Amino acid sequence: MKKLALPTQIAIGMAVGVLVGVLVGENIVVIKPLGDLFLRLIRMVVVPLVFASLLVGTATVGDPKKLGRIGGRTMAYYLCTTAIAITIGLLIANVVQPGAGMDPAVQERLLADFGASADTSVDTMRERPSVTDTLLDIVPVNPIAALATANMLQIIFFAVMFGVALTLVPNAEHKASVLSFFEGVSDAMIKLVHVVMLIAPIGVMALMAVAVGQFGLDVLRVLMLYAACVMVGLILHMSVVYATAVRIFAKVSPRRFFAAIRPAQLVAFSTSSSGAALPVTMERVTKGLGVSEQVSSFVLPLGATINMDGTALYQGVATVFIAQVYGIELGLGGQLTIVLMATLASIGAAAVPGVGIITLAMVLEQLGLPLAGIALILGVDRILDMLRTATNITGDASAAVIVAAAEGQLGDGEPANEAA
Repeated sequence: MKKLALPTQIAIGMAVGVLVGVLVGENIVVIKPLGDLFLRLIRMVVVPLVFASLLVGTATVGDPKKLGRIGGRTMAYYLCTTAIAITIGLLIANVVQPGAGMDPAVQERLLADFGASADTSVDTMRERPSVTDTLLDIVPVNPIAALATANMLQIIFFAVMFGVALTLVPNAEHKASVLSFFEGVSDAMIKLVHVVMLIAPIGVMALMAVAVGQFGLDVLRVLMLYAACVMVGLILHMSVVYATAVRIFAKVSPRRFFAAIRPAQLVAFSTSSSGAALPVTMERVTKGLGVSEQVSSFVLPLGATINMDGTALYQGVATVFIAQVYGIELGLGGQLTIVLMATLASIGAAAVPGVGIITLAMVLEQLGLPLAGIALILGVDRILDMLRTATNITGDASAAVIVAAAEGQLGDGEPANEAA
C-alpha cells in the first residue's frame, strides 16, 4: 500500500483533531502535551537553523551591493503585499458591515466572557517600548543572550553582520573553515526537521483537538459574519495576490507553488506560529520550488519576523468591525490611518501565536476606539490566528520565489507529485 504524502497525513490529523475536539469538549486538554511536544521540537530547530543558514547565505553573497539588492527587493515586496492585504480587509468590512446591528445582549455576553483577556492584551500593548527603543533593540548587546532567548530580530541582525564580516576576512582558509562549519549546522538542522515532521500528524491532531475543544462552536456562530469576512479576505489574498505575483514575477505556476508549500501551510495553521513553521517553510521552498539557499536563508527568516500580511488584513477587518459595533464612523482619514498603523504594527509583530491581538490594541488606541472592543472578537481569534499565520508564511514563500527569480537563483525544484 502506497504511503500517504505528508500533507495528506497532516490534513487527516487536523480533521481527526477537529472531530475529537467537538466530541470530547474541554476535557480533551489531557492530550495537550502531545501538541506541546511537537511545538517544542520544531522550535528547538529554529534558532540554530536561522542563524546558520542566514550567516552562510549572507557570506556567500559576497558582494554587499548584491546583498542590499536582495534586501531591498524583499522589503519592497513585503510592504506592498501588506498594504494590499489591509486594503482587501477594509473593502470587505465596509461592504459587508459585519459589526452593524449586533444584538446588545450578545455584545454584553462577549464583553463579560472575554473582558479580562482583553484587559491583559491592552496592558501588554501599553508596556511596549517606544519606536526608538525598538529600533535600538534590534542591535544585540550580547549576541549569545539573543540566541538563548530566541530574539529573532537580534539574531537576524547579528547573523547578517557576522556574514558580512566573514566576507572581509583576508585569510581564505579561515573563511572556508567557518563557512563549512555553519553549512554543516544548517544541513543537520534541515535533516532534524525531517525527523520531527514524522510526528507532525499526531502533534497537529492534538493541537487542533485542544483548540476546538476549548473554543467550542457557539461563539463562532455568534461571530460568523465577522469571522467569514476575515477568512474570505485571507483566502482572496493567498489565491489572488500571491498566485498572481508568483505567476507574473517568477513565472511559477500557482498550482505548483501551493502544492510545494502545503506542508508548511498546514504546520503554520495548526501551530499559529510563523516561527514554528519556519524550518518547514525553508525546506519546502528550497527543495520543492528550487529557491537557492542563499536567497531562502535571507528572505524567509526576515519574513517570519516582519511579514505579517494575514495579521494586517485581520486588523483592518477587526478595527472596522469594532467601530461598527460601537456606532463610530471611520472616515477616509481613519481608514488610511488603519493602513499605516496596521502595516507598521504587523512589521513589529513577533512570530508567535496570538500576537495579532496585541498589535490590534495599538491600532485601536491610535484611532481612539474602545479597547474593550477586543473582547468582542477574542472568542474566534484562535481559529482566525491559525488561518492568518498560514497566510503569513505563504507570503514569505512567495517573496522567496520572486526574489530568487529576480536574482537568477530559481531552479526547477522537485517534481510536483513529490511535493504534494
